[in-house]
Amino acid sequence: MASDAPTATVAAPPRRGRRRRAQGLERVLGTPALFATAYGNVGSSIYYALGLVAGIALGLTPLVFVISGLIFAATAATYAEGTVRYPEAGGSSSFARHAFNEFVSFAAAWAQMLNYVVTIAISAFFVPHYLSIFWEPLKTNPWDIIGGVVVIVFLVALNIVGIKEAAGLNIFLAVIDFGTQLLLVIIGFVLIFDPHVVFHRNIHWGVAPTWTNFLLAIPIAMIAYTGIETVSNLAEEARDPPRDIPRSISWVAGAVFAIYFTLPLVALSALPVKHVGHGYQTLLGEPPDKHGFANDPVLGLVENLGLHGHVLSAAKIYVGILAATILFIATNAGVIGASRITYAMATYRQLPERFRRLHPTFKTPWLSLVVFAGIASIAVLLPGQVNFLGDLYAFGAMLSFTIAHAAVIALRTRREKEIGFRARPNVRLGGIDWPLFAIFGAFGTGAAWLVVVVQKPDARWTGLAWIALGLITYAMYRKYIAHLPLRETVRAPVVIGKAVALEYRSILVPVKPGRMSQEALDFACRLAAQRRTRIAALAVVAIPLELSIDSTLPNEEAEAYEVLDAAHAIGELYGVDVIERLVRARSAGRAIVEEAKRRGTEIIVMGAPRRDRPRRTIFSDTVDYVLKNAPCRVMVVAAGRQAA
Repeated sequence: MASDAPTATVAAPPRRGRRRRAQGLERVLGTPALFATAYGNVGSSIYYALGLVAGIALGLTPLVFVISGLIFAATAATYAEGTVRYPEAGGSSSFARHAFNEFVSFAAAWAQMLNYVVTIAISAFFVPHYLSIFWEPLKTNPWDIIGGVVVIVFLVALNIVGIKEAAGLNIFLAVIDFGTQLLLVIIGFVLIFDPHVVFHRNIHWGVAPTWTNFLLAIPIAMIAYTGIETVSNLAEEARDPPRDIPRSISWVAGAVFAIYFTLPLVALSALPVKHVGHGYQTLLGEPPDKHGFANDPVLGLVENLGLHGHVLSAAKIYVGILAATILFIATNAGVIGASRITYAMATYRQLPERFRRLHPTFKTPWLSLVVFAGIASIAVLLPGQVNFLGDLYAFGAMLSFTIAHAAVIALRTRREKEIGFRARPNVRLGGIDWPLFAIFGAFGTGAAWLVVVVQKPDARWTGLAWIALGLITYAMYRKYIAHLPLRETVRAPVVIGKAVALEYRSILVPVKPGRMSQEALDFACRLAAQRRTRIAALAVVAIPLELSIDSTLPNEEAEAYEVLDAAHAIGELYGVDVIERLVRARSAGRAIVEEAKRRGTEIIVMGAPRRDRPRRTIFSDTVDYVLKNAPCRVMVVAAGRQAA
């Protein structure tokens, strides 16, 4: 697009080197920030999953968590590879779109939506349980239901108003949470762990639990890994996806596996399995009316950890407040996730356009927040049945994970030679590197889904009704309103208001060393400043043909990081958020166009070559390629001249 808007030069900001890396999550997401954010969501589930699983698996609870942990490890590898391939929000839905078609993508997204709805409900439901240290009735119905509803309504209203999440606080709390869980494990092993109790007295093979309950406990235990989608949803803000995403996911998998293997050992030493009446039980999985701790299992562990007096009282208050805070944040993450997935579904014409319309005042997707994060979550919370929520989550999560595994397997059959990251292990047959992790994961999650469907009638009929409602709605919307085939991928057009030629909500600025990029960023920041638009700064590291696409070029990458640091500094001068992205590619022009397509960019702002540099084309080859192939408007800012 041509424009005669003038540019203004700015002095190059001072070099800030690596200092930038420790600033805010909203600025740049490296491996530590991704890990902390994901663990803040995944690690929160220990506060309810421990009691849920112990009530079913009894003495085999540690073994159940190990088996579900292996399935989770395979799922984590699948998400690492899929997210690096397509670093965009959506997770399994995005993988399915690229591997299969839009219909399968909708099925995965709709299952994800069920996961978010249940995550919101169960996290909010357990907030009052841990606050019961101050008022005992909060541990039981109806006060826990009322408290959960209040939490959901408050967070939905907060997100509609658009209060910005304190990312730094979330990371701090995630670190404190992990440290607290680790401390409980260490204290437990020192004071009360008893191998004889855990590995002998607690175990009654085939009796307590029965084999049926043992198999059922495995998919229920997968609720412990709530939040693996978090990394996928944050992938768009990762600086270096091929490096940061696999590392962060492996860190999360390792940390969660360590906690979920060791904490149950301590908990079952403190609250062992006992023969009561005609069966066996552990107070860890019993409801409050039977003097159990199913509603606050970690508090139950603290109470039976061998502490006394003021130390015990202080520990209970500390853990109760921390757990309630972490669960509150996890609920908010679910609310944000539900709104993001709804917005993405509407963007790809899977849901009606109105779900992506923003509130006229607050500029937030208010309808998706009210319907899915609010009404749907409260509806599944109102019965006040913890086991039902766990079963329903297992239904949606296992279905979504299975589709993700199948998508990665299908993508491997395309025999693409250049992939930024391949998870392992693999086996090469027929010229294809078959992903053994995805095959194992698909078998595990698929079998777990069937177990839930067969053994849990409430979750079966509720889950199948949810899927049926979604598929019928999708088919009717596509056929009668959107007039589109069920399997065709179509993005909804960008809605631009009246006479807002320079009001863009998504701006992409390719950057490289030199004055050209600084002036392009300066111009983009002026476009973004008044509307609080975020800018994506893209640095492309060109990989020579003789090297593999995942090769490391230390000098070029260091230079790219310096340029991205400078881009952030320019953004700070204008008060504009700059998301930084490093991409390795053969062609800079092609990489820019692909990034613009993936982000749904509304305008690309590029710097033009200096006039005194000889060239055979009007602009550089990269700029010419982008001008010819970009999916959106392109503004070229000439150094010291006017925009072209």
